This record gives sequence, C-alpha cells and structure tokens, in this order.
Amino acid sequence: MSEVYANRRSRLRDHINAAGTAAALVTRPANVRYLAAAAPRGSVLLLGGSEDLLVCAGPPDDRPYEGRPDESVRLHVLPANGGDTAVTAAGLALAQGADSLAVEEHHLTVSRHRALASVAPGLRLADLGGAVEQLRVVKDEEEISCLRIGAEIADQALGELLESILVGRTERHLALELERRLVDHGADGPAFPTSVATGPHAGRRGHRPTDRRVEEGDFLSVCLGAGYRGYRCEIGRTFVIGTSPADWQIELYDLVFAAQRAGREFLAPGAACRDVDRAARQVLDSAGYAEALPPLTGHGVGLEIQEDPQLAPSAMGKLDACVPVTVEPGVHLPGRGGVRIDDTLVVRPEADGGPELLTITTKELLAL
Repeated sequence: MSEVYANRRSRLRDHINAAGTAAALVTRPANVRYLAAAAPRGSVLLLGGSEDLLVCAGPPDDRPYEGRPDESVRLHVLPANGGDTAVTAAGLALAQGADSLAVEEHHLTVSRHRALASVAPGLRLADLGGAVEQLRVVKDEEEISCLRIGAEIADQALGELLESILVGRTERHLALELERRLVDHGADGPAFPTSVATGPHAGRRGHRPTDRRVEEGDFLSVCLGAGYRGYRCEIGRTFVIGTSPADWQIELYDLVFAAQRAGREFLAPGAACRDVDRAARQVLDSAGYAEALPPLTGHGVGLEIQEDPQLAPSAMGKLDACVPVTVEPGVHLPGRGGVRIDDTLVVRPEADGGPELLTITTKELLAL
C-alpha cells in the first residue's frame, strides 16, 4: 500500500511544482489521511523538497481504525506542549531550503495563517486550493472496498432494527441502538450522527432525534452510515408503522421512489452532475412538490461523508467512473411527515454493469 500513498503524493507534488511552488503543507485531516495513510489528531503533512514529513503533536495511536502512517513518510513528533504542528512544519520547510509553500487556505484559520507567515517570513505562501480534494474524487478499488464493507455493516444494523419492536420507543433511543449495532458489526463508528425521524418529523433531511415516541400509522425515516477504515457511506430508508399504510403515504412513497430510481439510472461516466439532479428533481417537481425539495439530490462520499461532486441544480462538472455518490431525494410535508430514500452507489460504465449499488436494504414500502 505504500506505493499507493507515494503515488498520491507524487501527483500532488506535480501539481504544486507546475504552479511554481516548492513545498506544500496539508492540514485538513481527511487530506492528510489520504496522502499519508493516517492523520493523528492535530497532525499535518509537509510535502518538502527533500522528504515528506508527518508532523504530529504526539506519538500516533496504534488503534487499527486510526490507520498507520505510511512508512515512507518520516514522523516528526513534537515534544510535550511543543506548539503548533503547522507552524513547526513551515519552519521545517524553510530548513529544507524551500522558498515557497502552498497551504490549504480554505482550512487554515486567519490566526494560524498569520503564525505561518510570522515564523517563516522567508517563505512565500500560496494557496493550494482544493487540489487534494480533487485527487480524492475518483476512488481506487481498495477505497471502494472499504465503502462496500461499510455499506454491508449499515445494511446489517438497519435490518436487525427492523426485526425489533418499534412502537413506543423514542427516536433518540432507536438512533443510539443503531449506532451501537454499527460498532458491534465492525464499524469504526457512525459515519455521521444517525437520524431517526417519526410522524411529522419523517423525511426531514438531517433531523436530530428527539424524545418523540413511535406511534401506529407513522412514517419512520432512518438515515445512518458506517465508518470503516476511515471511509464513510450512507443509507436512508422510510417505513410505515402499522399493518397498512394510508393511500397518501403509498402515493408519496411511490413518487419519491420513482425520483430516486430516475437519479440512480442517470449515473454514468460523463453524465453532468446537474443532469443527475434534474432527473430526480423533475419527477417530484412535476407532481407539485418543488417547494418541499432539498437543495441537492446527492453528493460524493469517501473519507468524509460529504465530498465532491455535488448533485445539485447549480453543480458544475461531469461524473467519472469509480466515483461513489449518494442519491437521496426526499419530500417533507410540514405537520404530516414525508419520505426520504438514500443509497450509496459507485459510478461504473455500462460495460461493467452500470452503477454499483452498495446499500442493498429493500426499498419496498414495509409496514413494521
């Protein structure tokens, strides 16, 4: 695996050299992990002219899910109370003879940027921009394998919950149980705070669980994800509590399911991101739900739960093969509830079978 990380750093080095910069300082944790295999708390990565350094505030943890630093990157561990790792890294770049340093301005605070300029006044600071994030968009098969395992864990946790008694239990209790089940089945932990929404809360994007109890006749929408070796996936499903859903619940569910299917079927290398959004959005828009729609239909996933690309009306760019994305349309009707259906898929060419569905829990409208 060391070659994988060395190749990633080489591609970034080519980028900064083409921009006329001698070295780069990577501070965003997900970017550090992508390039160095691990990102101990507070660590930064220096791509120097003579060697690459992972500058850490203390010795890295030996926990498997934290990852182990790539052996071809030299560790530089600060002494206790040794100051700011980014400031130290800037000084090390200067000591290596660098005259310029590309930094992630979108991640650095103003005070930290000033500290860098102060400690190394001989360095010309340039903006690295989203160069690492762009490298992260297309995943290799090892990354996709981690996402696939995470999806299997999330499917398993959700499936077990559906076999239990739900009526009378609170949203908060169900969310905590799901997160415990994720860990029991091998996840690093939840990929993001688990959302369980019942009754009038159902279908609301990003709903934070409350003490509302599940009642007969409720819509129950669940959104959860598992983190596995740093990679994060997402699944969302909606169910009905009771023996038979009402006509309006069936109608709304079928509509959201049709929108989700339209978006999924549009996933292909070369497809414009905004066109995937449009394919799903038009189904719901034509039914009169334009005002109830979320701002985007989906997004990339990986080391973070929300990455590029964005599947939204204003999104630019096109999809590539081996890009994992969510497709998650939903409709929330204030006071009544709603439906959200969310899958994680990997963009694949038609010759390889089309988009690969990672989250496979049934999308049939189940009465629980």
